[in-house]
Amino acid sequence: MTVAGLRSLRILAARLAWPSLSTCTTSSTTSRIVARSFTTPSFKRSLLGLSPTLAPRMEKVCLIGSGNWGCVIAKVVAQNVINLRPTFDPEVRMWVFEEMVDGQKLTDIINTRHENVKYLPGVKLPTNVVAHSSLLAAVQDATLLVFVLPHQFVKGVCDDLRGKISPKARAVSLIKGVDVSASGLRLISDVINEHLQVDVSVLMGANIAGEVAAGNFCESTLDDVAGVELCGALKNVVGIAAGLVDGLKYGDNTKAAIIRIGLSEMRKFAKLFHEGVKDETFLESCGVADVITTCFGGRNRKVAEAHVTTGKPFEVLEKELLNGQKLQGTLTSKEVHHILVKRGVVDEFPLFTQ
Repeated sequence: MTVAGLRSLRILAARLAWPSLSTCTTSSTTSRIVARSFTTPSFKRSLLGLSPTLAPRMEKVCLIGSGNWGCVIAKVVAQNVINLRPTFDPEVRMWVFEEMVDGQKLTDIINTRHENVKYLPGVKLPTNVVAHSSLLAAVQDATLLVFVLPHQFVKGVCDDLRGKISPKARAVSLIKGVDVSASGLRLISDVINEHLQVDVSVLMGANIAGEVAAGNFCESTLDDVAGVELCGALKNVVGIAAGLVDGLKYGDNTKAAIIRIGLSEMRKFAKLFHEGVKDETFLESCGVADVITTCFGGRNRKVAEAHVTTGKPFEVLEKELLNGQKLQGTLTSKEVHHILVKRGVVDEFPLFTQ
């Protein structure tokens, strides 16, 4: 799930502050979140109808991930927890994979200069964001774990966290990807749930990290968990295709066809692998809107175009254009192709498999 602007995670975190909150649509002039359902029955009581006699416990948030998108979410969360005191602890911990940047530890830079100079340069983080290089130190006593890291690292991180998180912890995933193994395809939210035995919600939408960091309008959808999560993963494959079209100078008509075919294959794939996925999900922010945003402004499109115009491998372009951050579209493309070959339906997904 991506984020819904400056208030999205505030609303989501407020819901998660009470383990049984429900359906509500909230909007403002700067941001919008559509929240209709969560992954488990425990997230089901109206925030608006909550009795004032039910005092919420103090919540503590930890961000697991600190790349470009992770730092944007940390900025949003850190601003919101201040406004939600005393329900939330004002300190927001963020787990950072330690790196050396110009001779300094990245965690030290973040904690002293309040900026991730490598992955989100020029954007100041609130002073209540505290970077930790130790994963276990970051999650200590946290009741809300916000997963914002590349999907290929989720299982390893969850293995490290198994049995070492607060029994009160819940999670929200903003990860766009799927897990593919010999046993088949699994949602990342299911991976987190199975490893950590916690409730997991998913937030996705049409959002560019830089625009969210700047406070521009953006929206996200929390609904039809399987459909929302698969949209978040598969739209990156369509973004790769759109970038190839741009690099080949095939024009906007061709890109429009790629978007149309891509959205159709996303819907078909989701329904093939998960019963109950709703058609209307693909018309929400996590569906058609995110596909459009990705195909015109996303990093997968950008790097795929450069792949055509320069002839350089994607791995090289990740280092040159993304400062070493990993694309999700290239890996997801391979994973999707693998699962479609295994199912014997390659011919039914020409965009995903060619």
